[in-house]
Amino acid sequence: MAIASTSTLIFSCAKPDLRPIPSHFRSSSPSPSPLVSQFRSRSLTPDPISLSGLIGTGLVAATFMAAGPDGTAMAAVDSLQLSEPENALSLPTWAVHVSSVVEWITAMALVWKYGERKGYESWKGLSWGMVPLLGGALCACTWHFFYNAESLEVLVALQGALTVIGNITLCIAAFRINKSTSNMETSEEP
Repeated sequence: MAIASTSTLIFSCAKPDLRPIPSHFRSSSPSPSPLVSQFRSRSLTPDPISLSGLIGTGLVAATFMAAGPDGTAMAAVDSLQLSEPENALSLPTWAVHVSSVVEWITAMALVWKYGERKGYESWKGLSWGMVPLLGGALCACTWHFFYNAESLEVLVALQGALTVIGNITLCIAAFRINKSTSNMETSEEP
């Protein structure tokens, strides 16, 4: 299912370009038909990322098809797994954790840049108000990285405290933004 949908996605991205080829770009060698020489087509994989995805999909499909129904391919995959505790996070869960932290840092930077460009100091305060919540996210990632070790349970309490502090600082920052916006609106009225 996944292999078929991936290859469908890769192949459906290519669209033919049916514009006529200018005469100065045509080759002097005879072409198989006049219709083929008059139209150009793009490659099915115009960029290296699509090509690598297609090759990777093909290799995975070839591996599982060559293994046959006896399940030797699954045995090969099982032998590659590391021994981790049962409470270890899965790869998709780690992807969510890490991407959330990266997204939060990006949001902080964009809010700061917006405040600088527009001259709104209160928006920079919003960026500072986001810092405790980032600390809480890093506490959670650290605790999970060490397989929820009992010796690091203080991180759970710290994460909870930083979440409360972060919610308060965001509330204060939102109040300051609202106050500065309403002050600007009243100063603009005649």
